[in-house]
Amino acid sequence: MSKAERTRAIFITGAASGIGRATALHFASKGWLIGAADANEEALARLVGDIGNRAIPLELDVSDREAFGLAAMRFGAATGGCLDILFNNAGIGLAGGPFEQTRFEDVEKAIRVNLLGVMAGIHACFSLLKATPNALCVNTSSASAIFGMPNIAVYSAGKGAVQTLTEALSIEFAEHDVRVADILPGLVATPLISSAAQSKHAGPFRVIQPEVIAEIVWEAYGSDRIHWYAPGDLEALAVEAASNPESIRKAIAAKPGAYACLNR
Repeated sequence: MSKAERTRAIFITGAASGIGRATALHFASKGWLIGAADANEEALARLVGDIGNRAIPLELDVSDREAFGLAAMRFGAATGGCLDILFNNAGIGLAGGPFEQTRFEDVEKAIRVNLLGVMAGIHACFSLLKATPNALCVNTSSASAIFGMPNIAVYSAGKGAVQTLTEALSIEFAEHDVRVADILPGLVATPLISSAAQSKHAGPFRVIQPEVIAEIVWEAYGSDRIHWYAPGDLEALAVEAASNPESIRKAIAAKPGAYACLNR
């Protein structure tokens, strides 16, 4: 089979729920092979049951760099050494609340998963991406990377680092024909967000469905765009935050609930 005829492949972390699950189902419906990586074995089994033989289950804690390397090797063996998309999506919302009251063990765990887990994934999968024409690495950042959000400072810090990592690697990896992009969602409907919370947000921080993000990952594969905002009107907030951060700081301080943007 020529490279043009082969089945395309995507490796998704945090694949068993929320954004990851929606993306796995979307790409499987398009005929792609899914590397479904997640630490939740039961939820992973349910996903594989829904997808069937297009899914390769990979039980994985993304903060375990050695395990990530083994998972990448296993998936690469199944794809003939190709990887069209690496979707670094796994993340946790641990270490919320006032920073000074946060247990530092939770700070470290959040950074290990939300930032070092992304770095581990890119490092482990780089050779597969490099070997695949027009490959894409896409990372889940957050609207909280646009401007750091109170009471999720650690989460914002990790996601902000993912954004700048994306920008740097989009330049570094260009010589290898590997594109790098990120998605900056606001509120995404998951079981962790109550229906009451979902109903009170509007505008750029209105709650969106995980399937919206799945569609963005699909669109990103055919694009050279770096940052993808979900919903799209968050981009205006990013422009304002870059040009006048003091105004954003005042707006958030005056009405912090309106800017809540933890997407887990």
